[in-house]
Amino acid sequence: MKPPYHHGALAPALLAAAEALLERDGITGLTLRAAARVAGVSHAAPTHHFGDLTGLLSELAAVGYRRFREHLLTAMAQSGPDDPAPLVAMGAAYVEFARAHPNLFLLMFRGDRLDHERPALRDAAQQAFAALRAAVADASEQPRPDLDGLANAMAAWSLVHGFAVLMIDGRLPREVPMDALLSAVLARLALR
Repeated sequence: MKPPYHHGALAPALLAAAEALLERDGITGLTLRAAARVAGVSHAAPTHHFGDLTGLLSELAAVGYRRFREHLLTAMAQSGPDDPAPLVAMGAAYVEFARAHPNLFLLMFRGDRLDHERPALRDAAQQAFAALRAAVADASEQPRPDLDGLANAMAAWSLVHGFAVLMIDGRLPREVPMDALLSAVLARLALR
């Protein structure tokens, strides 16, 4: 029996149901009807709150980006002010998030079914990238012009994102333990 939701909590209940389906069955198993069934509501309820499947997926990706950003910022804050590599801590957290939530991560970054103009998704994705860009700027010894700062952020993002996607896709070399390989790759994030 599903726990009852109170008025006003239907959208979060549907998002939680959608995330559970996504993690269990992947993107192909996530439909409006399936989310409604798992949430214990009528099949029309998701349409009322999200419009269509693209709306539900976009809002779910926004939830993922907000959680992702917090995960990155927490890892960086826990690295300590004297730690020489807070950017490395953020890179490790990036891959850790992908490992813990592979289908949500893939939805967030490979989501051809997302509406990137939806305010919640657009804002959450921009804030996550801003956290990465700020971390790269903090890791630099000297202030850099905008293009250099953006290029450094894109290089760091490409490095950790590429590793995360290769990991999820099972494309990493098997002769080296993944954690050892990740540590060696993250060492490349040193900008000093």
